[in-house]
Amino acid sequence: MEDQAQKLRELMKAKPQARDSAKKTRVITVASGKGGVGKTNLAVNMAIAYARLGKRVVVMDADLGLANVNIMVNMIPKYNLYHVIRKQKSMREILLDTEYGIQILAGASGFSKIANLSEEERQNFITELYTLSNADIIIIDTSAGVSSNVLSFVAAADDAVIITTPEPTAITDAYGIIKIIATEVENLNIGLKLVVNRVKNVTEGRKVAERIINISGQFLNLKVEYLGCIYDDPVVPMSVLRQRPFLVQEPKSKAAISVQHLVSRIEKTEFSSDHGLSRMIRKLFGKDA
Repeated sequence: MEDQAQKLRELMKAKPQARDSAKKTRVITVASGKGGVGKTNLAVNMAIAYARLGKRVVVMDADLGLANVNIMVNMIPKYNLYHVIRKQKSMREILLDTEYGIQILAGASGFSKIANLSEEERQNFITELYTLSNADIIIIDTSAGVSSNVLSFVAAADDAVIITTPEPTAITDAYGIIKIIATEVENLNIGLKLVVNRVKNVTEGRKVAERIINISGQFLNLKVEYLGCIYDDPVVPMSVLRQRPFLVQEPKSKAAISVQHLVSRIEKTEFSSDHGLSRMIRKLFGKDA
């Protein structure tokens, strides 16, 4: 990220008005240590919960190569972030309205790392990102694991939500990604939050969370907030098969109510005026960009 900062400082400094207007946008990154724990499901359903609060929400699929946000909402995009980076389309042109009151940006395929973009591609990407400043919430669905892209989007967020399940491998991998965030991300200044998915009851979720939080505090000196849990609910896999988010398919289900509680807890937190879209862009492409 440091190598990109110098190249982009002048560009970002030339956009003070855009930076001011972007402050109101809240950026939430959803990440996980391993695949299959419900990360994309959480991102999409959180977005719908926010939309029902009257927020303008964009879900960005930042899984470069294995994008699937569009699958969750049963849409086949003709264009994606790759076309924006290549200057073939603008961000607004690929922004898709859904029937659920949210908009999505389909994930790119064809490049593996933001760091590999040319200077011109990076500048164009930043310029296009500022067109999202009208959104109240941007939820970034990252790929599973700890690639440099994931760390970049985590560092760029106002809040990073790490999702895990009670499975021992998922718990280990959740702590693993938290450890890498603590050691690899400089000047970490985000709300790091933990969600435990597929729990049988509240007690199970709390026990899993306490285990991860206590270890993170003891060995990493890192504060992780327990955001809450999501019940193991049969409506979730059914909704995936139907390509219809469970918060819409079964709004009174345990899983749907759980996600709405998570969003309400995030909304009660305060964040500084330096956060938002401009902060995300500075973090993605350099401290002073």
